[in-house]
Amino acid sequence: PVPGRCAYFVERKKRFCRMIPAAGRRFCGEHGQQEEENDRKRIPCPLDPKHTVYEDQLQKHLKKCNSREKPKPVYFVQDINAGFKDVAEVPEKQVPISSLSKEELESLIIKLKKACNGLDFHLQEEILSHQALQEALNDPNNGESAFKHLKQQASILGNMEKLRLLGSGRCFVEFGAGRGKLSHWVDVALQTVEDVQFLLVERATTRFKVDGKHRRRDSAFERLQVDIQHLCLKKVPVLEKKKLPVVGIGKHLCGAATDLALRCLVKSYTTCCDGENKEPAPKRSRTDKTEMASNNSTDTESTKDNCKPVAGIVIALCCHHKCDWTHYVGREFFKSVGLGPVEFNYFQRMSSWATCGMRETTITVSTHEDESNDTEEHEQTSSKTESSSDAMQGMILTVEERKEIGYLCKRLIDHGRIEYLQQQGYKAALRYYTESAVSLENVLLTAVPSPSLIPEPT
Repeated sequence: PVPGRCAYFVERKKRFCRMIPAAGRRFCGEHGQQEEENDRKRIPCPLDPKHTVYEDQLQKHLKKCNSREKPKPVYFVQDINAGFKDVAEVPEKQVPISSLSKEELESLIIKLKKACNGLDFHLQEEILSHQALQEALNDPNNGESAFKHLKQQASILGNMEKLRLLGSGRCFVEFGAGRGKLSHWVDVALQTVEDVQFLLVERATTRFKVDGKHRRRDSAFERLQVDIQHLCLKKVPVLEKKKLPVVGIGKHLCGAATDLALRCLVKSYTTCCDGENKEPAPKRSRTDKTEMASNNSTDTESTKDNCKPVAGIVIALCCHHKCDWTHYVGREFFKSVGLGPVEFNYFQRMSSWATCGMRETTITVSTHEDESNDTEEHEQTSSKTESSSDAMQGMILTVEERKEIGYLCKRLIDHGRIEYLQQQGYKAALRYYTESAVSLENVLLTAVPSPSLIPEPT
């Protein structure tokens, strides 16, 4: 063991414990029972059996254990962004794709292509940059991974600037914030701007956070440790007080988290602003807008005074295989093209074929199901393939066919999100914001309030 460290050998990790024991002891508190002279008994913590505690100090430990249930913050509203609570139509058990017959798989692919027919999935490229990151991008000490992250962050900021979302008097809400690097660069880009607020939403505790380093007078960073599913933005104290326009941002927001974030911004937040249990105003025709402007101008001004809109949304999409029908915002679109929860559950799993379809050896489709990655970007590393086909129940799919099917699944799911945002009064779009060599998950979802909802001047 390392001098000054615990002398207990952790068999599972094949190394000695790295905790620092109390003065005069060989073992840390966790492994103190190994000392022959120590007759105090340690038991698993009832709140989290992954760690132990002295039995005679259990009650004291329960009061300060990190696993204890903490008081809910004021902005916690149970399942406010969860979507439809009726899960009767959701299949109880998912059938593995590998168990499908050739005919069943062909039927699924036919349904997929029929639903995609007529939809424009040729996305435009908006690979931009921002001067705030130029110095970091030119730093020769950056490794390949750091450089790729910086290129993505620079393009996200460039797209935000093009949409005129970088400005004063705004609250930037970063969903799935992690260390908070995206908010960090937004703050750097707004160094000369006043009255800027940052809310970093992350349900897990995070090490090496960068937001703690910001002490600029005119910007404020606040972390909200809460699941997006339960976040009511209207009840966050700073938004209650300042009523700032909100800009929702996110870099590689996984699966269902994107749907929860969209509903949090354009549904629950707008509903809270307009009044409890009141639905957002539907999209109006030109005639309706003119009549509304002339007859309800006072009400419109009052609404603008009482509730600032969501100024924009910029989210880099990721991990469609982690989407969930219960939370998905595009359910109505799926139903309109003759699809339902069964097809959705297959398509969301097949979407991973777009990023993990290339392999060095021939592998059955079943090995790719629900496959995720431990890398920060949650993406699969592509490699040159020696074989060009995968087999499933007698049906041969080439690598390119698998990638194309996976791509269609991703874009179909994303199109449902676009239609949802359009129905809520937003001008939404999908675009490539970086090269596939930088990230296989290279699609950016953007949305701003639709100009068609703004009353025309008389």
